Amino acid sequence: MSERYKYNREGYLNENFRMFHLRDTAGQERDFHFHEFDKIVILISGSVNYMVEGTDYSLKPWDILLVRHHMIHKALIDVSVPYERIIIYLNSSYVERFAPNGGLMDCFAAAEKRRFCLMRPDNGEIEKLKDSLDRLDASISDTEFGAELMRGTLLAQLMVQLNRIMQRDSSRENTTAEQCGKISAALSYINENITGKLSVDELAAMCYLSRYHFMRLFKQQTGCTVHNYIRQKRLVLAARLIREGMSASSAAAECGFTDYSAFHRAFSQTFGVSPGKIKGS
Repeated sequence: MSERYKYNREGYLNENFRMFHLRDTAGQERDFHFHEFDKIVILISGSVNYMVEGTDYSLKPWDILLVRHHMIHKALIDVSVPYERIIIYLNSSYVERFAPNGGLMDCFAAAEKRRFCLMRPDNGEIEKLKDSLDRLDASISDTEFGAELMRGTLLAQLMVQLNRIMQRDSSRENTTAEQCGKISAALSYINENITGKLSVDELAAMCYLSRYHFMRLFKQQTGCTVHNYIRQKRLVLAARLIREGMSASSAAAECGFTDYSAFHRAFSQTFGVSPGKIKGS
């Protein structure tokens, strides 16, 4: 695969949610990638760092990582120790429909807003979390009357707990996560001005770095080039606008693509469907 499309969509979610409890030595180490669903990562044991949108999180047991859809991320795993984790894929639309106006996905929005995805529950919260996860896991194989409703209720209870942890969480102040402040500022600026003109020279100047050093540091922190990151975020926005009813050509223009054929090609390769079919995917 070319550098231009080095990071791509991985994993698919055809259910309302999917839960994995994985135990192995190394795990499945992937390059930088993104999902079209929201993802909860809970480390049980092992030594792993997660790189998410330029931030390096060094996880401790029972740390919770909230990776919102389309966030570019990668796990760096120490293969010398056993690696156990719980991963939950979420269809945010289902969660919001299940509990309208419940704010169950607010924790993901809060993590994205503060540009910090890690939560570190205290001992009391960990015990409650274990109980909720055990009950949700046990419900997966339930086929009796009301099983789907029961699973949704247990998932909603878990999301309530995560939101409560988020409201109290102070891991941002206490963590050893390393983030390049200059690149973080550039990422914030890009995401806040994604439909406008964005040039590498202007971004480098904003960070008080030479073009060369800015590009090198950006790639080191995010796993992709500045051009590819901007293109990816614009494609993500275009997909959302199309799903909301905007025509593909209008969405392309709104997101800064002047060549529709190039947009169509990039969109199809990134999302696996053409712009005209993204609504039903």
